[in-house]
Amino acid sequence: MPRSELADFLRRCRARLTPADVGLTPGPRRRTPGLRREEVARLAGMSADYCTRLEQGRGPRPSRRMLTALARALRLTDPERDHLFRLAGEEPPHDPATSGHIRPGLLRVLDRLYDTPAQVVTDWGEVLAQNTMAAALFGDLTARPPGDRNLVRSFFTRRTGPGLPETAGEREEREERQDRARNLVADLRAALTARPDDPGPAALVAELRAGSQEFTALWEAGAAAVRRSSIRRFRHPVVGDLELESEVLLSADHAQRLIVYTARPGSTAAERLELLAVVGLQDLAPSG
Repeated sequence: MPRSELADFLRRCRARLTPADVGLTPGPRRRTPGLRREEVARLAGMSADYCTRLEQGRGPRPSRRMLTALARALRLTDPERDHLFRLAGEEPPHDPATSGHIRPGLLRVLDRLYDTPAQVVTDWGEVLAQNTMAAALFGDLTARPPGDRNLVRSFFTRRTGPGLPETAGEREEREERQDRARNLVADLRAALTARPDDPGPAALVAELRAGSQEFTALWEAGAAAVRRSSIRRFRHPVVGDLELESEVLLSADHAQRLIVYTARPGSTAAERLELLAVVGLQDLAPSG
């Protein structure tokens, strides 16, 4: 691994970004351009010390997971991401759809959505990124273990357990739930059809067919649906009930999607979203 080249590449990528580019507030006056190392470390989910050592050419070889996190934090394009992997002595991911690398265009839009919940999800339900509002509404799904970040798995198993963040519970009428179930199964079927050799969707289908009668029935019936905007209702433990409209923006290859939840102007839900923005990620659960 050419440590000096890797260090130089990381420094240059950090220097070209501003806080606004990654959805951060500028804060006090900066003596040098670009993001601070601490900011990159926070975006990548690593320690500031580790980030510093990488930029100084004395850090240990980054894992593939850490390289993916760095590529996301530094908003690298696919060719830049591949270059980063090669500098670290790793083969770049062959299939962008399963690499966990978020399309830079989707991330740029996500970074600018500061007052409404939004998250980037794969076509088979894996949550890749959330803004602060989405984390406040749903819980920080990206901090969960890998097996607990999938929206399709959560829907059909209602997985809960110790250590999982509290999230907003959905208020669904029976017909709404059936429509959403069909949409989720149809999306998963489309992902599996598009990438039959991808182990992620295939393993999820096998798991849910073995563990969910509802999923199995829809899968065997060949459930199909056209994704469209929809009304979603949530019951948040702090701000109460919210009725939000869900809109979906697809990446060019349809492998990733940006889901945005908005409230009708002047509605009670809009007022509660404003409160949620103030509450943020504070833990307001009563002690004891």
